[in-house]
Amino acid sequence: MSETKTITINIKASGTTSKWKDEYTNDLMRSISEMLPHVDVNRKGNELELTAPANFSNRTIKLRIKKFLHQKGLKDKFRPVSYRADDKIGYMVIEKKIIELSYY
Repeated sequence: MSETKTITINIKASGTTSKWKDEYTNDLMRSISEMLPHVDVNRKGNELELTAPANFSNRTIKLRIKKFLHQKGLKDKFRPVSYRADDKIGYMVIEKKIIELSYY
């Protein structure tokens, strides 16, 4: 009766001043749980906590976030960025910086 090892990966939504809506967090949670049925997804405010097997690749989560943003038409506004802080590993979905240049 061995216990399988797991890792915890966090996904943080953008700060409160951004254009990220609460419904996007719900949709992202639903999307990840459908795409990766072997991963447990829990929501804590604007943060998702994923519990996955120890040999699970973080890159898979980033690809699923990108796929979600593409399906929702948000890929031009947001992007996933990896972070490590206080023993937490995961991704933050942040707003893309857009530079508008005006020509004569």
